[in-house]
Amino acid sequence: MSPRPSRRPVLLAGAFTALALAAGAACAQAQWPAKPIHFVVPFSAGGANDLMARAAADGASKALGQPIVVDNKPGAGAMLGTDVVAKSAPDGYTFLVSAAGVVSNSMIRKVPYKDSDLVPVAMIGLAPSVIVAPANSPYKDLTDFVNKSKQGQGLHFATAGTGSTPHFVEGLLEKNYGAKLDVVPYKSGSESITAVLSGQVDATSEASIVVLPYIKAGKLKALATTWTQRISAYPELPTAAELGFKDIRIAHWAGVHAPAGTPPAILDKMAEAVDKAMKDPATVQRLKGMGIEPMGGTRASFVKFVDEERARLGAVVKATGMKEE
Repeated sequence: MSPRPSRRPVLLAGAFTALALAAGAACAQAQWPAKPIHFVVPFSAGGANDLMARAAADGASKALGQPIVVDNKPGAGAMLGTDVVAKSAPDGYTFLVSAAGVVSNSMIRKVPYKDSDLVPVAMIGLAPSVIVAPANSPYKDLTDFVNKSKQGQGLHFATAGTGSTPHFVEGLLEKNYGAKLDVVPYKSGSESITAVLSGQVDATSEASIVVLPYIKAGKLKALATTWTQRISAYPELPTAAELGFKDIRIAHWAGVHAPAGTPPAILDKMAEAVDKAMKDPATVQRLKGMGIEPMGGTRASFVKFVDEERARLGAVVKATGMKEE
């Protein structure tokens, strides 16, 4: 019998290949970023999410030493841009500038990706939602609005579609506080604001950055802000919690998510860069002046925030039966 061929050379070759690949991956992580990074914004340019994305990209690019390109990919209720990132290579060069939809979309409609395809990286900031009514409306504040809605046929409340931030505000007002509201869905926040301005509906809620110019010009009446703190650019407006609506806690927030599998070392570096950007005094002053509250923080703090949002918004979806038609 001839001697059996030794498998040792093959095993050694495999081991050397694995070591080489591991060394290459470690080297790539150590050198990251070695080329421009892309922030995918799943909304059109000019909105709160886009403005926060550009502020974060500008500051983080300086910290990382590479350009960060903002790519707007709107469509399908933010699912188009989200899907692009979910299916991107986890190499640290493509990130999603996320919003509440990254948490709630899968609860309401069929999505082309799994929630686990994306991981939280960093909080950028938030634009508190403001409940607004026509300037000539009779409501003094949110309490008065809710009380009057319980009389007669109720009141009309505009939303930017199923699962939008205004839809969650409406759901909380109705289920938790007995408001009698008839939802009037529009395709976007700008359309719902136009409906309020023209008196076609009784109220809506929208991001502070969108409504503050109308409020300050006397074209809309602010009833309450729906975040936990008063808006820096409009501190005279009370929060819903101050008026007794402690469960109303909604904001148009923006964060950074990455494709699952992106190396933790890269995620930590990006989180640190975004945190640094959101603490830059010039950036803070500029964003707060527009009605945006810069946040930043650690990767762990953003993971906690996303987990809490998922639980909180999930409860609203369940209580209201919120589903896409």
